[in-house]
Amino acid sequence: MYLIERYIMVATQRLVITIIGFLIFIFASYSTQRYLTDAANGTLALQSVMYIVFYKILIALEMLLPVGLYVSVAVALGQLYNDSEITAVLASGISPFRIYKAILFLAIPLGILVTLLSVYARPWAYAQIFQLKQQAQSELDVSHLQEKKFNLNDSGRMILSDKIDRKNNLLSDVLIYSTSGNNTFLFRALSVQVVNPAIASPAVTLHSGTAYQLDRKGTDDNVQTYKNFNLHPKPMKQSIELRSKSAPMAELSRSHDPADIAERQWRESRGISAILMALLAITLSRTRPRQGRFATLLPLAVLFVLIFYAGNISRSLVASDIIPSFPGVWTVPLMMLLGFLALLAHQASLLQKFFR
Repeated sequence: MYLIERYIMVATQRLVITIIGFLIFIFASYSTQRYLTDAANGTLALQSVMYIVFYKILIALEMLLPVGLYVSVAVALGQLYNDSEITAVLASGISPFRIYKAILFLAIPLGILVTLLSVYARPWAYAQIFQLKQQAQSELDVSHLQEKKFNLNDSGRMILSDKIDRKNNLLSDVLIYSTSGNNTFLFRALSVQVVNPAIASPAVTLHSGTAYQLDRKGTDDNVQTYKNFNLHPKPMKQSIELRSKSAPMAELSRSHDPADIAERQWRESRGISAILMALLAITLSRTRPRQGRFATLLPLAVLFVLIFYAGNISRSLVASDIIPSFPGVWTVPLMMLLGFLALLAHQASLLQKFFR
């Protein structure tokens, strides 16, 4: 490797490590705070928090790594332009394409890593998160429930218990609230015994209480007093969006569902998008004398926002079958490539004028 490429790579690599580390720290702190709040509210088992945070970081890496490289390239090259180092290099007759070559030495391995994370790690992490939430948010999993507190889960079910015997799966002085369609159900029981805690077929027995069925749109209300009442709650269902996100690539490749096609194209395009973002950062990092190394950060930030929202919008449109699946999600990477080629041609014409 030549000296120029090594010099640019080292300057960029240091920033990549620093910025990606900082982004992971911020994301991990936010996720930990969020899920610790859920654990405090009784909607999630405390021992599951760190596992979910780890899986969330693994999912976020497909976005954090390209962002870290994008910002690092812009700042590192902006500093070199500000110090007139790149100007001196170009004036000495060295081809400007060696700058692109140096950045590609970093961008291509990172793009491959992003592709692997998106294709394999991301769906696995989503599947693990759903499994943890399904287990933790079932009202039959008493390990995460708290006494004398309203314990809610994502489906809207609420449990209030005066005492909880976790060893024997027994709740005392219990109020259970749930909804289904136009009906609201309230169960008041002296005690609740978990008969079958299995996620697939949960079952509980309520002892000595009253069951209320309230029709929110009519007058078909019902009240029952019971000594023993067997209740079989519906297990937590996986949403269509989460099913696509957690599906392996082989399954997505066989599917003709628009949501699955959008998810497959999204995974396939992440690595290419990361490399194109780095190349765009090179073309936009060029500054004029005395502009300062941060002069180009505003257009770079605007470009990133456009790429981010355009990618999410295109994926949603493909998943909703509003736009055709070809080019589908690949529309944004293709636009990025065309934009990069246009900027490259423009800069090449400027360099020709400069050296005349």
